[in-house]
Amino acid sequence: MSDMITIKQRFGIIGTSELLDRALEVAVRVAPTDLTVLVTGESGVGKEVFPQVIHAYSARKHNKYIAVNCAAIPEGTIDSELFGHEKGAFTGAVETRKGYFEEADGGTIFLDEVAELPLPTQARLLRVLQSGEFIRVGSSKVQKTNVRVVAATNVHLQEAIERGRFREDLYYRLSTVPITVPSLRERKGDIPLLFRKFAADVSVQYRMPAITLDDAAREMLTNYYWRGNIRQLKNVAEQISAVEQVRLITPEVLRRYLPEMGAGAGLAAPEVRRDEASFANERELLYKLLFDMRAEIGDLKRMVAELMHRTGAGTMESRPEVEVKALLPGAAVHADYEPAPIYAESEEVFDEPRERTKADVQREQIVKALRRHGGRRRDAAAELFMSERTLYRKIKELGIEE
Repeated sequence: MSDMITIKQRFGIIGTSELLDRALEVAVRVAPTDLTVLVTGESGVGKEVFPQVIHAYSARKHNKYIAVNCAAIPEGTIDSELFGHEKGAFTGAVETRKGYFEEADGGTIFLDEVAELPLPTQARLLRVLQSGEFIRVGSSKVQKTNVRVVAATNVHLQEAIERGRFREDLYYRLSTVPITVPSLRERKGDIPLLFRKFAADVSVQYRMPAITLDDAAREMLTNYYWRGNIRQLKNVAEQISAVEQVRLITPEVLRRYLPEMGAGAGLAAPEVRRDEASFANERELLYKLLFDMRAEIGDLKRMVAELMHRTGAGTMESRPEVEVKALLPGAAVHADYEPAPIYAESEEVFDEPRERTKADVQREQIVKALRRHGGRRRDAAAELFMSERTLYRKIKELGIEE
């Protein structure tokens, strides 16, 4: 039991569910071997933690651990990314490049959303699993690699095999040791714990009082059908923290953030249309913007106070006609003096104020997230509460140059 607590503390895992403990126990037991592991479970349950546990408790822990989101790599370049390519192998291949399997030699490679791999790439992966051999794109030389593979998917692979979208022989190679991560509704006792943790994180990060649930709201939260699992629960906790002024949350307030509560939606998972999913991503961006604005209000006030002090205008208290407001996009700050222009590197400066559109807001948040994470899409997507594939699509739609 103490070992399990240590593992949870080390990897930030919250929960006391027997199903969760069983999955962690299997991961730790299989870690010292080189057996291939297939982690399955619904989207948002936290499958990405288990490959980290396996690598950390294996003999490979001092070598590389590389995580690859197979769904985020375009089909035309996936072979090059995984297995490398030779100079001149295709347009744009200006130099020889190692692939992930070559880079991770001696370590562990995590293939997330492995069901999204195209069939030709699945055949290449099968060869690596069988013999450790691969060939770079544009080469005829067979190379060897010693890599431990852990794969994950939220797709029912048996159905994908029947539809001809996944190779049956690859499935049996990947699932030598299967680990099933339970959904949130299978570990109801952990839901209040997770919600409290997410609310506390928001409170610390944005310097605001933490929200709490009354007994009735806690029961509603526990019995809700969490289609998006932990990811959805975290999103709801952050939305409520950003929007609600009263910090004790009642069922009436909570229901506004669980729009599927009516019509028995708590008993079955409703189908999500593409336009609804797109709206959810855009809404999450707006909530992220609201978080940032609330955190920056104090900084804005201090900047104005310092500016007034330097110009001899006195304090803000002595100049009641100067009002500092936290504004949504499209609004303006009015004062009876003209401040000096402030320039930000690589940001547009407009001579005339103009109304900002929703696309402007999204573009700004994506650019900021990419800058904060040095252009790493995976980390930026996690900050923006969206998948890496959705972020890639948004970058193209909004014309963002990385």
